[in-house]
Amino acid sequence: MMGASPGAGSSSAARHAFHPANARRIRAVLGPTNTGKTHLAIERLLAHSSGIIGFPLRLLARENYERMVAAKGAAAVALITGEEKIVPPNARWFSCTVEAMPLGQRAEFVAVDEIQLCADPDRGHIFTDRLLHARGMVETMFLGAETIRPLLRRLVPGIEIDSRPRLSSLAHTGACKLTRLPPRSAIVAFSATEVYAIAELIRRRRGGCAVVMGQLSPRTRNAQVALYQEREVDYLVATDAIGMGLNMDVNHVAFAGLSKFDGMRARPLFPAEIAQIAGRAGRGMRDGTFGTAGTCPPVPEEVAEAVETHRFDPIERLFWRNSALDFSGPEALLASLAHPPPLAGLTAGNDATDVLTLGSLAAVPDIRALVRSPRATRLLWEACQIPDFRKLGDESHTRLCARIFTHVIRDEHVPESWMESQIAGFTRVDGDIDSLMHRLSGIRVCAYIAARPDWVRNAAHWQERTRAVEDQLSDALHERLTARFVDRRAASLIRRLDESAEEDLLSAVTAQGEVVVEGHPVGRVTGLDLVADSACALPDQRLLLRAARRALRTEIPRRVQTLTQAPDDAFAFSADGRFVVWDGGAVARLRGGDHLLRPRIDVLDNSFLDGAQKERIRAHLAQWLDRQVHEAMAALFSARAAVQADPTLRGILHRLEEQGGVVADSQSMPPALRARLKALGVRVGRHAVLMPALLRPHAMRLRAILLAARAGRRLPDLPPAGAVSIPADGPHDAILAQLGWIAAGPVRLRLDIAEKLSGELRWRARNGPVPLPDGLPSRLGVRPEMVAAILKALDIPVRAARPLGASEYGPAAPPMLAVTQDARRRQRHQKPAHDGPTHPSGPSTKGRALLASRPVTAPRAAHPVPDGPFAALAVLKYPRR
Repeated sequence: MMGASPGAGSSSAARHAFHPANARRIRAVLGPTNTGKTHLAIERLLAHSSGIIGFPLRLLARENYERMVAAKGAAAVALITGEEKIVPPNARWFSCTVEAMPLGQRAEFVAVDEIQLCADPDRGHIFTDRLLHARGMVETMFLGAETIRPLLRRLVPGIEIDSRPRLSSLAHTGACKLTRLPPRSAIVAFSATEVYAIAELIRRRRGGCAVVMGQLSPRTRNAQVALYQEREVDYLVATDAIGMGLNMDVNHVAFAGLSKFDGMRARPLFPAEIAQIAGRAGRGMRDGTFGTAGTCPPVPEEVAEAVETHRFDPIERLFWRNSALDFSGPEALLASLAHPPPLAGLTAGNDATDVLTLGSLAAVPDIRALVRSPRATRLLWEACQIPDFRKLGDESHTRLCARIFTHVIRDEHVPESWMESQIAGFTRVDGDIDSLMHRLSGIRVCAYIAARPDWVRNAAHWQERTRAVEDQLSDALHERLTARFVDRRAASLIRRLDESAEEDLLSAVTAQGEVVVEGHPVGRVTGLDLVADSACALPDQRLLLRAARRALRTEIPRRVQTLTQAPDDAFAFSADGRFVVWDGGAVARLRGGDHLLRPRIDVLDNSFLDGAQKERIRAHLAQWLDRQVHEAMAALFSARAAVQADPTLRGILHRLEEQGGVVADSQSMPPALRARLKALGVRVGRHAVLMPALLRPHAMRLRAILLAARAGRRLPDLPPAGAVSIPADGPHDAILAQLGWIAAGPVRLRLDIAEKLSGELRWRARNGPVPLPDGLPSRLGVRPEMVAAILKALDIPVRAARPLGASEYGPAAPPMLAVTQDARRRQRHQKPAHDGPTHPSGPSTKGRALLASRPVTAPRAAHPVPDGPFAALAVLKYPRR
């Protein structure tokens, strides 16, 4: 709410100047929005030698001030609002807020816009006072809605009333999704939170929007409106602030809600309020539409009809507050403010902030002590009329009013140091949107104080200073709003899509693979397909991408040619091992084939490729994959080639090839056969037959990819290079076992490490129990307490000896190796090893040799159980070879 000017509504000189007896003509021009009422009033004002017009909003006063300056020059036009006063010495025409109209200024023409706001319970008393008392010496004009007609006739005898029809029609179109609203739409919400949420959705789906709220300064509001008017964006998200005099090229108004908080409670919008906002649609002779959007319920049919036909129930009462005030003391002033309305049709409004502040300060002893004259009482009232722009909901505004009053009554002026400190607190331009709007509200309070030359020394300096800070904050706020809610690229593309057919859109592919439509990047060619830009999340994305794909009709054949001639290092496996990647994109999928080492390659479906192109790609990738397999598993292929003439060894190598280099088996094998396999790089261990060369990182990853493709599973997370153990509870135990990670209690050990450890420990204990070697936990990469469980899982018996002192395994002595009675019993049933030819139980004619771990022979003699710490151990002496 704009604050009143000094003595507004209370000056006897003013009341004489505007007394009805001096009036020559009083007119009311009534009608809905888009009737040209304001345009008519400005024409009439400038046709007189002097004039004053009052607007309901500061931004409207500023907007029409600029129009008047353009017509009459800056030296002849004044602007007066609560925060701004531009009054040249010879000004003849005044653009003001209704509260700040200079009632003591004689003028031939006086006009008040939106006079139906007399029915507003908060600000209505100001408009009612102007209706009853503001008069021009020649002509007076009130502009407003038809709903106030009966009360105008009753309260202003002899008034002439002209009705002006709307220049265009207004039609109800029902509900619509927010993302389906037509261009040049305004979406109206009733809280900042709703405005932000809707604006963010519009930015994501339609490229961006302008934002208009009542808290914005005129400079920010105008900058946001310019975004819309200049068609940088096609959508406007606003509060009901657009309902008052905001003339823009809006074709459709969509309500995101049909209720608002009026300061006391949430209430439904009145039909006339809906019409006031919806009337922003359509301009001049162009028709407009309105409806609802989002989760808003539909406009009731009877309300929609009333809006379309501009027929509403007449206003039954106007809000009034006594303007003939008694300044003999605070109590007398409060009593005069509470005076009952003198005429039928007038009623008291809500308790305004200025009255509540006056009541609070009148009860403060320090303040009462300073109010000893009518002049002091008037000053206290004027201080209480400082607008509460910040609306913090605490006592800070009351304390501010008290401080201003105290400074002026004691020192005659507000200290410059205080003004400087207040303004300095609002000069920062960092922070988010809400922070900047809060600072704007604060600087507006400073500007209101600076606009009172009787309150501050060098008022022109402080007015210029506050105006500069407000402009800085306004520009910063506009930048934040634009950065947050406008995507210029997307907005431009959507507009072009709305205006053009698909075939009219210009598209191309740059040398870097970027796909451009109408000069804007919309995606990138990766591999052989188009990947849309993540920022291009638009409802028209399909049409946009179709236009982009037209540019690939010549690009894809060129890329196919490049792929089929690419070297091996241009290809790679995807992170999950399921795809072959080229130029940043997957081009083919791996699937299990008739042999582990010969998987199938399927070129990915692609609308740009024909059958011949797919076959060329598949053949090239198959050759590439075959080379990768032969390179990584060269040791296996070399060993297989070396045993082509030996059926026994050829069968063993065949099984290794089938299973990727590791075969788990526990059958016996003659030492001579073991030696021949060892010469080929094949190790026959106690747990499996393996090729250690295939456990190296590069070969292991390729084997994992092949095994996963055969199993139809994604590539497991492989252990890091150099790891010798991993936790045993992984999700891909089956593939890990095939890769050569053997289960060993709480962990999985790499197979070559497990074989080496088993051989070493059994050899050390061949003659009796011995301590575990130092550093065994670190060699295995495990905690010391896990060693016993790991060795037990590897079938290496471990028994703890009597305590001998602290060690890395705990306070007890190191565990000792021993074979249990059950183990010796199993060994007695095993056949002794010999160097003669083997007689496998399986059909050797098919080349499938029987694989076995190293046999354990029966002991020659038991090692005597030692005294001392080993007395409790059952000991087995291993035979020497």
